[in-house]
Amino acid sequence: MPLTPTILAPKRLSDETHDAMLALHARHFENVRRQQFMADLGEKDWVILLRDENGGIAGFSTQQLIPLQLGGVVQRFLFSGDTIMDPAFRNTPLLPGCFGHIMLRLMDAYGEDNLHWFLISKGFRTYRFLPVFFNRFWPAPGVETPPAITVLLNAVARHKFGNHYDAFGGVIRPPDGDRLAAAAALIPPLRNHDPYIAHFLARNPGYARGDELACLAPIRRDNLNARARRVIQATTPVWEC
Repeated sequence: MPLTPTILAPKRLSDETHDAMLALHARHFENVRRQQFMADLGEKDWVILLRDENGGIAGFSTQQLIPLQLGGVVQRFLFSGDTIMDPAFRNTPLLPGCFGHIMLRLMDAYGEDNLHWFLISKGFRTYRFLPVFFNRFWPAPGVETPPAITVLLNAVARHKFGNHYDAFGGVIRPPDGDRLAAAAALIPPLRNHDPYIAHFLARNPGYARGDELACLAPIRRDNLNARARRVIQATTPVWEC
């Protein structure tokens, strides 16, 4: 079934679309509350929305650009919030393709020296996206996180989540936040030996209760791997911003 990818401002979403997004989110997460969902959505700059041929919501991701003055330099962080795909469409490249188009637009606007993707992972599938898209990211298995990256990651995580961020563990523990539904939190047996999933579990052992691993990747053209470039080229989103 073909999907239509759109990138739009949150203010352009109708109440009906809000309801459909929330319903999709609630099918895969527990402890989902409308007030919290809408407050999170209201902070965002863009929503990636995938619709099926009947207008139904097949997936979405919310994105926010966070500028921080650090050491006399403006560092910009693209923060990915609520993201979910209907399992029937999980293999489509359109969602990451749209995400890539947002990154290209930001690189054109701000350059590539002080631009980063700030990802929080409460599930292994979210963390597993990092090696699929980027050449370099942190935390990563078998790789020491550079001190300069730790400074950036701690700064943006504290800015966004305050005391709910544990800098020692690199994990956000939101009070009474949503969490993956039990079925979605299970690791498929065939993936038990995946080194990235093993690293995620080691760094975020409380993921099933809603803890989120803080991650960072440079947004640079030379940090986009071959698969990332392919899915971006194969995706033509409709911009409604």
